Amino acid sequence: MAVETITETTQYLTFKLEDELFALDIGKVREVLDFTSITKVPQTPDYMRGVINLRGSVVPVVDLRLKFGMAMAEQTVNTCVIIVEVELEGEKVVMGAMADAVQEVMDLEPDQIEPPPRIGTKLNTDFIKGMGKHNEQFIIILDIDKVFTSGELELVQELEGAAA
Repeated sequence: MAVETITETTQYLTFKLEDELFALDIGKVREVLDFTSITKVPQTPDYMRGVINLRGSVVPVVDLRLKFGMAMAEQTVNTCVIIVEVELEGEKVVMGAMADAVQEVMDLEPDQIEPPPRIGTKLNTDFIKGMGKHNEQFIIILDIDKVFTSGELELVQELEGAAA
């Protein structure tokens, strides 16, 4: 969904990675969990931290810091896992996204959101829905459906199947 199609006030869950503020459309967020032990799955990419047991379901967990090329962080009392629903070829995939800290749920008006920056052709910024502005701070609004490639999401589904 491009910025031009954001015509109404939308609620976003904001969270921190390093010193940056990110946001997800609240409609994609199922719940936020305190950090729990993660079972590492061999031969997966570094950013694929492993799987957790969520009320009997196997849920893969991705470290968004590593996915975005940031340094791995030590877990703190604020580290959390945001459970999100991602679209994969018309199917909903449930996964966890590790974040340094969840901030708040906020409303952003369409006029508070700008198109993502044009950084050049080599960098893929399709996963950035827009740049929100709130209290003089930029918020990178993610399109969670585009953060992961279909190959990565297929890996997630394989993890769920292997661990089940």
